[in-house]
Amino acid sequence: MYNFEYVRPSSLDEAAKALASNGEATLLAGGQTLLPTLRQRLAQPSALVDLSGISELSGISLKGNTLEIGATTSHAAVAASKDVNKAIPALAHLASTIGDNQVRHRGTIGGSIANNDPAADYPAAVLGLGATVVTNKRKIAADDFFEGLFTTALDEGEIVTSVRFPVPKKAGYAKFEQRASRFALVGVFAAQTANGVRVAVTGAGENGVFRSSELESALEGSFSADAVSGVSIPANGLMGDLHGSAQYRAALIKAVAEDAVAAA
Repeated sequence: MYNFEYVRPSSLDEAAKALASNGEATLLAGGQTLLPTLRQRLAQPSALVDLSGISELSGISLKGNTLEIGATTSHAAVAASKDVNKAIPALAHLASTIGDNQVRHRGTIGGSIANNDPAADYPAAVLGLGATVVTNKRKIAADDFFEGLFTTALDEGEIVTSVRFPVPKKAGYAKFEQRASRFALVGVFAAQTANGVRVAVTGAGENGVFRSSELESALEGSFSADAVSGVSIPANGLMGDLHGSAQYRAALIKAVAEDAVAAA
């Protein structure tokens, strides 16, 4: 690692000031991506601003038809939460499939979506449910938040504070994972919401997580696995790498979508 200053603020205001006073500072949430990057000397921040000491950023609450999860809430806490399992079981299931036990107890929902890894699980839930990302400055709709590989709408110095999920009528998540990393080779989150069907795909897009208009159209008529069987997923715009070609991922999207809808 390169040398850096370590700051552990106890409030959101302190964290924002620490970022503003040092243009090369980086936020530390769970550290599941950042710390390996630092160890490999692929990043050289002048300071790490650790969010783990800010109590207001952690926790889960269910109020009416809105489930709100604090940014530093761990994957394990989401998976075990009675409120999450009651309101959106698919979200609890998704959290339970992330990484291994150690990752689930250290990784956070805010860190995951802010990093926006193209094979991460949470972006599919945020986009698939039409969630709202709350920051220390504003509220950002899911459709506007994810902008490409490792890129989001967050401005410099902006901190994710929570994610607000509308409770859907039905929702399901399934993924075909890379065995070594447990990242999604293809993951599909399908939801029947008050505003229609939303289907988000992670692990497959050249530009990261995306909504599938083909699957949404098919499921609007009948939210069932059978409705997916006649869908043709185009390979253009999909990722091809050593784990699978774009054509392979296209076929996987359809198969995994059937599992996601069946799970719902």
